[in-house]
Amino acid sequence: MAIASNQPFSGWTRTFTDPRLCAAIIDRLTFAGNILETDTTSYRLACARSATAH
Repeated sequence: MAIASNQPFSGWTRTFTDPRLCAAIIDRLTFAGNILETDTTSYRLACARSATAH
């Protein structure tokens, strides 16, 4: 399973507003998993931002 996000784990509470639920989701997703940080700009996010700027 792969999950991609442009938010750090600390920002996930905006989506999962219950802090305990958010912590449980992160715990289950990261247990025995691999986290790959690419430090790249999201193409879709850049397009969305440029569309709203016009």
